[in-house]
Amino acid sequence: MKKDIILSGVGGQGILSIATIIGDAATKAGLNLKQAEVHGMSQRGGEVESGLRLSDTEIYSDLVPLGSADMILSMEPMEALRYLPFLHPDGYVITSSSPFKNISNYPEEKAALANLKNVVTIDLDQITKEHAMPKSANVVLLGAAARFIGILTPEQIEASIRNIFASKGEKIVEMNLKAFEIGQEYGSR
Repeated sequence: MKKDIILSGVGGQGILSIATIIGDAATKAGLNLKQAEVHGMSQRGGEVESGLRLSDTEIYSDLVPLGSADMILSMEPMEALRYLPFLHPDGYVITSSSPFKNISNYPEEKAALANLKNVVTIDLDQITKEHAMPKSANVVLLGAAARFIGILTPEQIEASIRNIFASKGEKIVEMNLKAFEIGQEYGSR
């Protein structure tokens, strides 16, 4: 089994943390993993992208080929659109519906997403405000995507959340586990 995932967003939204969690879970599950990252002008609100390739067989390249991504997981809807050429026709887009408008002429993205076969949009801004966890929006989105990843179970991802955030203390671990659980609820709707 193979899964190609593109993670995208804007600098500071936690894309690389999601990549770390998935990578840790994949490694612990004995999967092969290749990862490629683009940081752009991330410290100035620019794009951040990470391509993850997971497989139970050998992987020869860290680059996700055009038209082969099983999932685009995006913290920002416009960044999801940027990577649509990489999406497989049966692939999933899991994205926040809350734009990060860092330009004055931010385009309307809803029409393009509405034309896709498999799209899950969640209002990360609203969800994280409701649950008072704005710093865990990325883990909420990961929770929404968990059932679509397929090659990893939610339990394997939860174990990696524990592992990755352990050095920050039990309160941070529990907050991120709760964020993951909340995301799973929204991803199953």
